[in-house]
Amino acid sequence: MKKALKLERAEAKLMIEAAIKKSEEIGVLETVCIVDDGGYVIALERMDGARITGPEIAIAKAFTAAGHKRSTHLFNTEPNGPALPGNEAFGIQHMLGGKFAIFVGGFPIVVDGEVIGGVGLSGGNGEQDTAAGVAALQALKEYLAKDGYDVVAEPNLKY
Repeated sequence: MKKALKLERAEAKLMIEAAIKKSEEIGVLETVCIVDDGGYVIALERMDGARITGPEIAIAKAFTAAGHKRSTHLFNTEPNGPALPGNEAFGIQHMLGGKFAIFVGGFPIVVDGEVIGGVGLSGGNGEQDTAAGVAALQALKEYLAKDGYDVVAEPNLKY
């Protein structure tokens, strides 16, 4: 039997607040989604004025990052990215009824070496989504450090 860590609403809200603060600093309107290890939404927030398409895109990015245990941009940017034409996962983004995203803005949430959820962002360019996502991960890292947990706050995660 294995004990598992679970994200709760308090941690999700903390992460969203950090991502939105960073988004405001860099001048971008984001939608931020936090999902659990099963890809189910714990919390989602769309900034005033952010695109109406943002929630669905942020959910897909968070779902993909949690479920596939890798940052979404690694599907098409790493050398021989698996979702690039001719590679083994080409077309994977068409699976699961449009819930799979292979572009920048989805990051797994890794605590003590285990993927316990995902964060997805939509609204900025890749650099902006990454900055807000890293801010969310860093906020969780700082919050859980007091309890001795280690959180990876790195955008190029693949577990």
